[in-house]
Amino acid sequence: MIHGESYKPIIAEAAKMAIGEENIYERVFIFELLKDKNDPNAVAGAVGFSVRQPKFYVFKAKAVLLATGGATLLFRPRSTGEAAGRTWYAIFDTGSGYHMGLKAGAMLTQFEHRFIPFRFKDGYGPVG
Repeated sequence: MIHGESYKPIIAEAAKMAIGEENIYERVFIFELLKDKNDPNAVAGAVGFSVRQPKFYVFKAKAVLLATGGATLLFRPRSTGEAAGRTWYAIFDTGSGYHMGLKAGAMLTQFEHRFIPFRFKDGYGPVG
């Protein structure tokens, strides 16, 4: 069985093998999407900077996947007591992807989706 903490290294190794380690950029903060000058409804890349070095990056792409996560802390959690601060309420899901998408002209849908942890005997958390 693959557990969550083991999943990321497995996927990372597969990505390195598939596209080459020289094509993987880590610790780069993307802050702006670049529009395609020939197609106003398309995104052609992104710009960002390194969080460890004084470097600025401009990425050109045929396709862009915006996978920044949701906006977990926009709503007050339904959990109470010690469950209110559990790690599945990711503090880094700030909604920045929503903002970048809106600035690029995306139509954002399904904002009604919200994570609600299930409660079960002797615990609570993301299950199922």
